[in-house]
Amino acid sequence: MKVSLEFYLRDDVVQISRELLGKVLCTKLNGQVTKAIITETEAYAGVSDKASHAYGGRRTLRTEPMYMRGGTAYVYLCYGIHHLFNVVTNTTGTPHAVLIRAGKSFEGSELMRKRRNKRHGDESLLTGPGSVSQALGITTALTGTNLLGDQIWIEDHKISVAADDILSGPRVGIDYADEDSTRPYRFSVDIKSPVQ
Repeated sequence: MKVSLEFYLRDDVVQISRELLGKVLCTKLNGQVTKAIITETEAYAGVSDKASHAYGGRRTLRTEPMYMRGGTAYVYLCYGIHHLFNVVTNTTGTPHAVLIRAGKSFEGSELMRKRRNKRHGDESLLTGPGSVSQALGITTALTGTNLLGDQIWIEDHKISVAADDILSGPRVGIDYADEDSTRPYRFSVDIKSPVQ
């Protein structure tokens, strides 16, 4: 069952980031379906967050999807190599986003391994945000895509994630963000993949 629009439109990006743990990120590209359980996220709180691409109300062609209605994909290129997928949240004009950092295979693992050039059983298949995007076929061509559509979406399979099992800590690679670099906006949980 697809996550509803209302899930994305809420104003607490940190809470949404936590609640995305255990949800299933899905793509259908060229008729091929891949799905991954989300196990690590990072919240970015828009204009007030120095780590956000939209800090201070910054708007560029690249960041414009962040200002779209919640339930939109924001995909950007990092270091000119890695395509990083973010879930836009909140209402139109409020650039909140959640970076999907890691996952576990749920469906289409053979295709994911092929895209990542990984062998069966390789634990690094979906470790790191660039790996998640590559495995699921997500590129910057999908930025601005509606997450309620049929190319990229998120499903709720009622995978149980206990609050006590969620780890939180500072976000990765944002030392430039001064005091905001220490915000505990990164969340992770250990979920065993149903796919081997």
